[in-house]
Order: sequence, then C-alpha cells, then structure tokens
Amino acid sequence: MSRDRRYDILFEPMQIGPVTAPNRFYQVPHCTGMGFLRPRTLAAMRGVKAEGGWGVVCTEYNSIHPTSDDLPHAYASLWDDSDVRAHRLMTDAVHAHGSLAGAELWYGGARSPNMMSRLPPMDLASVPNTAGHPFQCRAMDKDDIRTFRHWHKRAAIRARDAGFDIVYVYATHGYMLSNFLNPRMNTRSDEYGGSLENRVRLVRELIEETKDAVGDTCAVAVRFSADEEIGEDGVPIEGERRDMFQMLQGLPDLWDINIADYSLEMGVSRFVKEAPLEPYMSWVKSVTDKPVVTVGRFTSPDTMVSQIRRGVTDFIGAARPSIADPFLPRKIEEGRPEDIRECIGCNICYAGDSLSAPIRCTQNPTMGEEWRRGWHPEIIAEKPTEGRVLVVGAGPAGLEAARALGQRGYEVMLAEAGREIGGRVTREAALPGMSEYIRVRDYREQQLLVMPNVDIFRESVMGVADVMAVEADHVAIATGARWRKEMFDDEVFHQIATGDAATRVLTPDDIMEGTLPDGPTLVYDGDGYYMGGVIAERLHQAGLDVTYCTPSDSVSRWAANTSERWRIRTHMMTLGIGIETAHVIAGFDGQEVQLACAYTGAERRLPARHVVMVTARRPVDTLFHDLRAGEGAEGLPFTLHRIGDCEAPAIIASAVYAGHRYARELGTVVEMDEPLRHDRIDVGSEAR
Repeated sequence: MSRDRRYDILFEPMQIGPVTAPNRFYQVPHCTGMGFLRPRTLAAMRGVKAEGGWGVVCTEYNSIHPTSDDLPHAYASLWDDSDVRAHRLMTDAVHAHGSLAGAELWYGGARSPNMMSRLPPMDLASVPNTAGHPFQCRAMDKDDIRTFRHWHKRAAIRARDAGFDIVYVYATHGYMLSNFLNPRMNTRSDEYGGSLENRVRLVRELIEETKDAVGDTCAVAVRFSADEEIGEDGVPIEGERRDMFQMLQGLPDLWDINIADYSLEMGVSRFVKEAPLEPYMSWVKSVTDKPVVTVGRFTSPDTMVSQIRRGVTDFIGAARPSIADPFLPRKIEEGRPEDIRECIGCNICYAGDSLSAPIRCTQNPTMGEEWRRGWHPEIIAEKPTEGRVLVVGAGPAGLEAARALGQRGYEVMLAEAGREIGGRVTREAALPGMSEYIRVRDYREQQLLVMPNVDIFRESVMGVADVMAVEADHVAIATGARWRKEMFDDEVFHQIATGDAATRVLTPDDIMEGTLPDGPTLVYDGDGYYMGGVIAERLHQAGLDVTYCTPSDSVSRWAANTSERWRIRTHMMTLGIGIETAHVIAGFDGQEVQLACAYTGAERRLPARHVVMVTARRPVDTLFHDLRAGEGAEGLPFTLHRIGDCEAPAIIASAVYAGHRYARELGTVVEMDEPLRHDRIDVGSEAR
C-alpha cells in the first residue's frame, strides 16, 4: 500500500542550516537510562528508530565536562576521544538509514550533584542544589565563564568528529543556561546579569561559538522554553520569553521549543492529552523564519498534519511516540497507520532514567532490547518447527504472547474466561483518566484479528481436562493476578479486620467490578503507584467521603519515577480527598479505622465504613499448579509455562514483556548460565 496523500507533507525533506532532514519526523533528545554506560545498547536502539523512518534521531543530554555529572542517572558524555568513538556507534547506525543524528550539549550547573566526579559544579551564583542534594554550586566569575565556553566549544567539535549532523545549545529545563536567562535567579552585576540583553549574552555567545566550531558540517539547534514560569495548564505565562527569542531568533539553524512545566510537557495521559503545547507555540513561528520542532505525544497522523499546516511547528517532535513505535513514520508512509503502536502516556519509559535503568515501554516490549537480546520491533524469527500453542488468559501477557506467536507462524489458540479480552488493562482503562491504557488491548486485538493462524475463544473457562483435550504442543498460562485484602508489613501478610468488619474490606478488583462502598471510605495505598490515587478518585466520583492513606512519606511514592507524583497529589487535594501519609492500619472494626504513625506508633481513629486495600496481588496460578500436579513419569505432553502476573505480579509493561519474551524464546535454546549479553567494559580487552 502507498501512503494517503493527506500525509505527503510529513515526508517533505527539510533544510536545517547546512544539512537536510529526509522528512519532518524528528526524535528529540530524550533520556534512555543507557548513556555513556551502555553505548552499544544505545546505538542499536537509536539505529532502529532511523530504520523506522525518523528523519532526525538525537541522543540524550551529553555532559560537556566532569563538572556536569548526573550519576546515578545515566547521561551521555562528550568529554574525550573515547566518547567520540562511542558516539560513532550511534551516528553510523543512524546514518545507515539516511537519517540525521543530533547531539544535545549539556551543563547542569546547580542541578548537577557531581556525586561521581566530586568536582564542584558551577552556576551563575552559589545556590543549593536544585535537585535536592545537600550541596551547593560555585558562583562563576568571568574566568569561569570563559572556561565554560571553551569546554562547550570543545564538546561541539567532538560532536562533529563523532559524526553528528546537529549540535544543540541546551538552554532550558532548569539547567545552567536557563538560570542565566531567568530574571528572578540572575541578579549578577556584570555583563552577564541584570538587563535582558546581558542575561541572553551567554546563550548568544554559545550559539555563535558552536557555529564557528562545527563550520558548515553541522547545523546548530537551540532548546528553548516558550514560557517563563509555570501557570495553569494551557495558559502560558510568557514573561520575557518572546523578547529573548526575538533577540536570538536568527542565530541558530533550528529551534527546539518546550515549556517551563515539565509535568505538562512530559505529562502522563491521565492528566495530559495529545498536543498540550499548542497554546504555548502560538507566537513562535511568527517570530522566526528558522525551522521549529516541538513535542506533543503525537500519535495521530491527522494531528501531525494539522500542526504543520496551521503553522504550529515545522517538525513533528517526539520522544515517547518514537519509543512506543520506532516504525511510526514508516507505517504512515506505507499506508498502514492502523498498525501504529500508539503511546499510552504511562511514562514507564521515563522511569528508566529516574531509576538509572535502561529504557522500557509498555507498548513496545523490544525497547531497550535491540542490542542485548537482538530484538527488532517489527521482525521476529519464524517458528523453528511446527506446533500448536494454547495461551490461557487474554490479558496483556496473553495478548502479546498470542500476537508475537502468530507473527512467528505458530497456530495459536487464545482462550479467555470472560467475554471481554484485555484482562487488567480493560478494567483499569475504565478508571478516571486511564482511558488511553486501552490502547494496549486494542493494538493487539486488531493485529490478532487479521492473523488466520490465531483463534480467540471467549467465555472459555479452562480446567485441566480442557487443556489436555486441546492437544496443544505448548501451553502458556497467563491467568493474571487478583488484588489481596491483606496488608504487607515487609515480612508477612496479615488481616486488618475480623468478623463482619472483614466483609467491609474491599480491593481495587471489587471497585473495578462495580462493588462500591457506602459511607466514609479509606483507601490504603501500600502499592505506591497510580492505583491508589485512581481508586480514591473513582470513589470520590461516586459521592463518597474518601481519605487516602499510605505508609510512605509521600502520595504515590513510586509515581515520582514517572513524573506524575506531584500531579496526583495536587489533583487529590483539589478534589477534596483527605490525605494521611506515614501511617499504617492498626485495625478496622467496620465503623472506624485505627491508624498508627509509621515512625512513633502513635494511634488515632478515623470514621470509615469501608477500607479499600491497594497493597499487593495474588497470582491466579491454580491451573498451572494443577497441570504440574498431574504430570506423570513421562512428563506432560506439552511444554508448560506461566507468564505475566500469573508468574510474578508487576506493572503492565512487565506483563507485555513477559508475553513477548515467551513468544520469542519458544523453540529456542536459552543458555541457562549466560542468558544476556552485558554492554560493559571488558577490562581484559582494554589497553589501559
């Protein structure tokens, strides 16, 4: 098939200074949890995006000097020639598919703790570390500024030598250059502070010096915020930003525009929908004739075309959509946009950087595994032998297993006990703000429906006899997990109530299946991710008096890794949901819940007719164990595995990954002692 002519504009070549992008698809710089620590892993991942049609593929932030050290976050670096060689792996992989490679030069300043290098960071003044570490930076004098400019220019030259086509001046996101631009922070009395012209001076110098350093080999881009401070969503507070932009607009070859509120720019789909930056972009294109790129978690080709035709942006910038589907541009070009794996906005990708771990994706289980396991997002090895596979359970693990097995050519039978497929995804997507999670189900169902070798059997409860009767060669049990009513104290599970009060203890499964409390309700969040907050909101919608309680010091503790904790707490406070942090449940009698301080043990009581426990889940693995129990001396007549939450309850991304891994490994030999390749320095092979 050929592409729809409506989308031709997306595939126009675009000039960026001395280089030309083959189309308007631009993977902006984004973190990966790989950086300089895992260069082969990084290069393979970026190369796949170029193969998938992204016309520009950028790195994550590149530290220009050891005084800008962000470990434990795995940043990239351009400190020396070894970095040049490492980056060549990426630029070669990107260039092999005709795309441009971009490098973002970064100096963290007051945000850099420098816990590895142990060198004092520098910024415009000596202020506390803005990431919350108990350090301060050194105030830069004019000698320091000259030194910094030298470091930046040397890093630009290394980027050029590494084969990059676009080199960034990074002047936003709260790092050092943005502090120089900030009228509240920059109170310097020299030529780099005070007036607007003075505060812009350093950025101007860096643009000019970077262009001088790379000559006509590379384009120079500037990452810049369109607004000055965080306000209400969709209501920009521009401040001096337009004036700054006008002073600089003609200097770089491209503008990469973002905003002050990272929780909106990178917002989870529960709170932020597609194209949220458009109100902030209203004036940008009218001020410059240079090409502009911005992001918006774009997944709809029609939205992309609309953004370009209405003059909002010139390039379709993306981080998360390029992670969920590296082949998004190719699928549009080939006339099959229905095959796009749309980003669900869960920010599990971002959690990789937060946790200093390689990136992962709920929709794309191959993300981060391109080098380590050799997984490709669109290509999978054909089955080595004939075989029929029964997958029991059509939740995220079962759906992905069936889809990937079908792609490999296996004859697949997918049995689901209920009428609806999707398992936990279908139930959770009905909760407040969670609707985009249904894309996990819908993408896979759509793919399965066009596979003649895959059959879906709904309302098919499977017991041991049923499984045996199918006479499959391989059986995968993907029956999921159910939320528990007990509390976990880091060692054991225990009940919070007895007698009639125990009947008033509910779980998220009860709420999602339509059982609602009556009267005041306490939601106890021992999970720390999104579920506690959305259950509290669901009960609030039902008109109940709701209190959210957690043993942690903060609401939705783990959700800090997905950059949504702040929004979750703000949202609950706005709704009027009560919040109790650092408290555990000491007892519940059906009328009151007894809370104990997690630190002192001091107890107090709150009125509560029901408690909803969001703590842990119990694997639904009875069928698996029953099949194992019936195994005779000669073994079962089929291979047997359990996958996803049925094996180990976790996040949806883990369930999808488990299903994909099962499908990839079926019929192959997995080395038990060395199952994975390590992307690390082999000290035995190093000359020094």
